[in-house]
Amino acid sequence: RELARPEVPTPVPVKIAYDVLCWFIDVVFEDRPVQRFWFLETVARMPYFAYTSVLHLYETLGWWRSPELRAVHNAQEDNELHHLLIMESLGGDQRWLDRFFAQHGAVLYYWILIAFFLIDPRWSYNFSRLIEAHAVDTYGEFVDANRELLKKLPPPPVAVEYYLADDFYLFDKFQTAPRTELRRPPCATMFDVFSNICDDEKQHVHTMNACEEWVAGGKPAVPVGFNRLEKDQYERLISASPEGRAAWEAWGREISDAGRAAGKLLGSRELEGAVGAGSRDEASH
Repeated sequence: RELARPEVPTPVPVKIAYDVLCWFIDVVFEDRPVQRFWFLETVARMPYFAYTSVLHLYETLGWWRSPELRAVHNAQEDNELHHLLIMESLGGDQRWLDRFFAQHGAVLYYWILIAFFLIDPRWSYNFSRLIEAHAVDTYGEFVDANRELLKKLPPPPVAVEYYLADDFYLFDKFQTAPRTELRRPPCATMFDVFSNICDDEKQHVHTMNACEEWVAGGKPAVPVGFNRLEKDQYERLISASPEGRAAWEAWGREISDAGRAAGKLLGSRELEGAVGAGSRDEASH
């Protein structure tokens, strides 16, 4: 599938790191799809942790303020965490060697992404975009090859809890692709579970692509910055309650009184200055 879709333009250092990672996964997890998925999800959490770390550092140093972008990356990490929990419920983490490779590989991947982000954020976003696209292909092939079997198997509780939960705040937050309605996928069988994960990964690809284009000067994936409220919208929101309206009016009166007091003070100083100047003129004559 990866060869069939359009190739993602990639800087040489990112391409080398990606090819090495894919080669390693193909060799170590051949014919072991669940363990492969568990490894992928362990590693796939790292980009969003890395982005949040760097953005938090930039905020601390006063270089950057964008809570909305950081919130999206947090929601993306939460989504990948639930994918990881699903694979753990299926036994993907049972072998010690698999855990060793995944955990140490994730730490290494984290620092590579940090380095790429500091060199050029597009490199880091591009690397994650490649990994997420690889996950889309891998999950898609698995679903197509095992469709009938998966439809006969019930989903694990952790998947039901995530996809059929009452609180969809983080689930909705990580999805930045244009949509006409909120996504509420079914979760009745394992077919639904793996199809949902595949669709989640497509959302990550979209967001990483949008972030990469934004760094290059395009439109951001989400509104960035803060204090984006227009004046009339701000007044309407805080005046929605009697308490807010009273505070707004009291503040307005205080500003008005302060303005009048300042005007009187300025006027009295100007008068004193004029009188003083007149006295000096008389003395000179």
